[in-house]
Amino acid sequence: MTAHESSIVLARHAARAAADKLAEDIIALDVSERLALTDVFLIASAPTERQVNAIVDSIEEELLKKDLRPVRREGRSEGRWVLLDYADIVVHVQHTEDRVFYALERLWKDCPVVDLELAGEDGAKAAIQEGA
Repeated sequence: MTAHESSIVLARHAARAAADKLAEDIIALDVSERLALTDVFLIASAPTERQVNAIVDSIEEELLKKDLRPVRREGRSEGRWVLLDYADIVVHVQHTEDRVFYALERLWKDCPVVDLELAGEDGAKAAIQEGA
């Protein structure tokens, strides 16, 4: 079983919104075979708390245009690791230091990478695969 096409499209919209705010190392993982609760983890990072929050705002604004609100939001006040749960996708926007420390990509390395159709994405994938 793979992620539903609607989940992939939603992840792409969120990824573009994150990229518009200069999010770094944007990647999506198809976790549908491992988790029954969601299809895709979208992970992005930024070097400052202020930028993490700007990325989160951009994602929420973009998905609100599609009448989507997060079911759950965590970590907003700290701006270090913000989780936006949209049921079909879960967005993780992390401070760069926290992303290195928690290494979600390494924890979920057995899950396939979703093509987000972002420019320059191949370089980000190669860097992640080298670190895995």
